[in-house]
Amino acid sequence: MNTQIQNQATAKKAIRVVPAVVSREGGGFLVHRPFPTGNLRDFDPFLLLDEMGPVTYRPGEAVGAPDHPHRGFETVTYMLEGAMEHRDSAGHAGKLRPGDVQWMTAGGGVVHSEMPEEEFLRKGGKAHGFQLWVNLPRKDKMIRPRYQEIPREGIPVAKSSDGLAEVRVIAGESLGKKAVIDTRIPITYLHVTLKPGGKLEQVIPAGSNAFVYVIRGDGAFGREATRATEHQMVVFEPGGEVVTAVSEPQGPGAEFLLIAGTPLNEPVVRYGPFVMNTEEEIHEAIDDYRNGRMGMIRAV
Repeated sequence: MNTQIQNQATAKKAIRVVPAVVSREGGGFLVHRPFPTGNLRDFDPFLLLDEMGPVTYRPGEAVGAPDHPHRGFETVTYMLEGAMEHRDSAGHAGKLRPGDVQWMTAGGGVVHSEMPEEEFLRKGGKAHGFQLWVNLPRKDKMIRPRYQEIPREGIPVAKSSDGLAEVRVIAGESLGKKAVIDTRIPITYLHVTLKPGGKLEQVIPAGSNAFVYVIRGDGAFGREATRATEHQMVVFEPGGEVVTAVSEPQGPGAEFLLIAGTPLNEPVVRYGPFVMNTEEEIHEAIDDYRNGRMGMIRAV
């Protein structure tokens, strides 16, 4: 690529390109998962990234994730297409439509369900979205659960001066726009669209671990312009404070998530939907769930 990248001294180098693995989760919905897999197990402070779909359902076919518990981390659900409805054991309920974000802090424990919205289930259609799991630091593992639900219209959108880069700022800040979501540790979560010839130089907090996940098109990332295309994750080196991305002037452009966070550097013990610091805490979580101490979702 001919596009020149500035800030070479501080730009992060891409050190790995990891392909997503296709699997079925929850009630059988299709996911592309770059981690955790056999290729990449951990990416502190993140625990999992699932690209849900894309898949097109016929009427009555859509599936979701029935009642299941969480403790010790946060789930971030970002819908691109389709519609989901969610409910939990604390009596919280809502809907996610295209462009909406739900940042759920499970903390000490909650039972949660994520199912197709009734009208979407009845009519069918295309479903596509993401779920990111963010680990909580030891001091916050047992905090009270909370939700931050931001509709599409509430998410700041930034654009480059040449109009070739657009960024939806879900967490952190970019191109002068700051997210409305509050995070427990410094997190950057950006949905970036580069038109052909577009370029982004994104500053992230010093010491952050960072990756890119390509949704559509292809781009070149990092100090040495490492190429990646859809369903691939680009892992950056720990050093440097700038993530760079460019798209070929004559290419299809690039659409991707850019996600970064400050590593916790704490022990991680995980068992399904429970992520704690010790085996004993995992056993306590299982016991609390089995004995109803995380509550239950009441029938409507």
